[in-house]
Amino acid sequence: MERTLIQVIATMMVFLTLGFQPVLSQVEITRTGCGTTKFCLEEPVKCDPAVNTTPCLFGSGKATAFNNLTGIDLTFELSGNSTGYIALGLSQNASVGSTMLFVCGQNSSSNRTFFFMTMTLDNVNANLTSLARNVTGLQSSVVGENIKCKFSVSNLNATATALQTRANKDTTFQVVIGSGPFDGNTLGRFNLARNSGSLDLSVFLPNSTTNTTAAPSGANRPLYSNAVLPLLSFLTLSILKFA
Repeated sequence: MERTLIQVIATMMVFLTLGFQPVLSQVEITRTGCGTTKFCLEEPVKCDPAVNTTPCLFGSGKATAFNNLTGIDLTFELSGNSTGYIALGLSQNASVGSTMLFVCGQNSSSNRTFFFMTMTLDNVNANLTSLARNVTGLQSSVVGENIKCKFSVSNLNATATALQTRANKDTTFQVVIGSGPFDGNTLGRFNLARNSGSLDLSVFLPNSTTNTTAAPSGANRPLYSNAVLPLLSFLTLSILKFA
């Protein structure tokens, strides 16, 4: 009886080891807070990103903190339909200079795998080049052609070169959204869908975080880790050895 019980437990562990995968909920993006706690930019105007049955390219940004020495921290949401990528960009002037572009996409040639990139868009010749820029709290989902992502970026400054940190922080940006193709290796041309015009993002700061160094909010994470899988394997082997 005892031996049978041990074998049953070992069998359950094998099952868990082979089949246990983290389950992440689909990213939810809505219009809630638009114009009050976050800025929103969409095409068509006032379309709803929560309704996946109609095309809606939607981007939003919420200021989480500002510091005179480092700049403004923002949390972004991006949603839209594409077989390639959708993107949100920040610049001082979207007609000249460059735009920092945050790209969320799917690789249709690789089982619709999600990918994220930060790029520099030359506003004159439309060339895209890779940009090293840290983001935190990245969340994503791909359902059919619909792509959704959320992420946070710290220390943004509109007047600094490539939006890096510099004294006299400027929180007025032009925000753009758009999309483009992806061939499995290279991003295609960015197609602009909408430009916000000049927008001071500090107006969306909570009063309690102005002039602070509070960190941007991170993503919700599972309460478990993939490290559980090797542990279960080890325990299974140990039980079978002594059964």
